[in-house]
Amino acid sequence: MNDLSRFSPRAARTVIKPPRRAPAPTIERVATACLPTEYGDFRIIGYRSLTSDEEFVALARGELRADRPTLARIHSQCLTGDVFGSVKCDCGRQLHAALRLIAEAPAPEGCGVIVYQQQEGRGIGIINKIRAYALQDAGADTIEANELLGLGVDLRTYEQCAEILLDLGLRRLRVMSNNPEKLRALENAGLEIVERVQLDIEPHESFSGYLKTKKERMGHLIYA
Repeated sequence: MNDLSRFSPRAARTVIKPPRRAPAPTIERVATACLPTEYGDFRIIGYRSLTSDEEFVALARGELRADRPTLARIHSQCLTGDVFGSVKCDCGRQLHAALRLIAEAPAPEGCGVIVYQQQEGRGIGIINKIRAYALQDAGADTIEANELLGLGVDLRTYEQCAEILLDLGLRRLRVMSNNPEKLRALENAGLEIVERVQLDIEPHESFSGYLKTKKERMGHLIYA
């Protein structure tokens, strides 16, 4: 006797599935302009979160294509390092190293993107960051300082940064980052990491302890 159970109404109901819907966007592109810099000409693209009050900036250079492995970095805002040149951390130096790598990438492949997110101080904000600095001045490391303030060690999220890269048409990345959490977030969003590009930062005694803490206690991929 032939088994016809697979054609029963019950079986049909379990086999037929509705089409999978694309996730609703959580960011929107709101403005684009040219941005000449000391590293060359970039495009600056402004994004707004649809789920919070956060705003993002993407700096893009060259022709962005889904099939081309593209230099990319998620850079978390660091007012003290990016703007004031602080040597308590290597953040500003990483940002400028990434801009330089994108600018020096050979044509025609020379292109890249930096997504700049507003999650200052690993998400604690600039005022709490200054409070954490005071505790570091007294001998705490960067993790201990946050914990003494009753704050999380790292409150950042990267899903919307990944969404921005997808919105810009990228699919395959050469990621400039030492942070495994950023790498995981990009892969979880469906982006392919073709290569992790090490950012070579000249060591400085003022942030050697900071780098040691990130390497040994936070799992950052730092070789120095």
